[in-house]
Amino acid sequence: MNNILVTGSNGQLGSELRALELTYPKYHFHFTDYEELDITNHTAVKTYIETANISIIINCAAHTAVDKAESDIEMSTKLNHLAVENFAKIAKENNIKLIHISTDYVFDGTSYIPYTESIKSNPQSVYGNTKLAGEEAIQKINPSNSIIIRTSWVYSSYGNNFVKTMLRLANERKELGVIVDQIGTPTYAKDLAVTLLEIIPQLNNKSIEIYHYSNEGVCSWYDFSKAIFEIKKFKIKVNAIETSQYPTAAKRPFYSVLNKNKIKKRFQIEIPNWRDSLKECLQIL
Repeated sequence: MNNILVTGSNGQLGSELRALELTYPKYHFHFTDYEELDITNHTAVKTYIETANISIIINCAAHTAVDKAESDIEMSTKLNHLAVENFAKIAKENNIKLIHISTDYVFDGTSYIPYTESIKSNPQSVYGNTKLAGEEAIQKINPSNSIIIRTSWVYSSYGNNFVKTMLRLANERKELGVIVDQIGTPTYAKDLAVTLLEIIPQLNNKSIEIYHYSNEGVCSWYDFSKAIFEIKKFKIKVNAIETSQYPTAAKRPFYSVLNKNKIKKRFQIEIPNWRDSLKECLQIL
């Protein structure tokens, strides 16, 4: 039985999983979004899962509007914490696998060494705090065969993201400023989606485990934008600016590079370099 419930199916990762549906005929997918299934409603979710005979939940749903979350704490709490707690309870009650997607925003960004899973969390925003609360809820309930995967700087050919914003701006302007003092690693949602589907058969842990996943390599947002324009051969002047020159409601981590050694070793996976994956995505776009 390989019936997978994918929540947040209209988001970037959910859309990439939907695009892979025919590539993985051994799985039978059920794609839902918040408008279709209230993931904070325990009865509604439990009924759906039991009716569809779900054996695996991939929870991509989240309130990811980082700046908006600062003034919309209620929605962030519902989607990033309470819904996750709901899934964890149902996963334990029904003995099904749960993969929950979390974020680099659970860290404060003060490190200059890639974050391992064991480094203490210290979120600096409402988004980061509610995502951490979701992680802690799963850990407390502790469903077996379930994992948390933290990722960073997600982009895709689907949805709204940094890559698409840069392409749009390149058609509107001759010059723009991009932040140079925030360091991390882009994650092509398709790469993460493939990894999720490949590791599902290997999930056999008794206690909840946390893994980190992003593409390989390190860059700033400035480097990321330059790579986009170089690959597309767009002639646009990009100025490096500091975070202080572009204030936002939510505080971003200055450094959020994730150490991927644990997931690579445990599941024997290879992770592409961010530039290679960016080229693949830009070919689609």
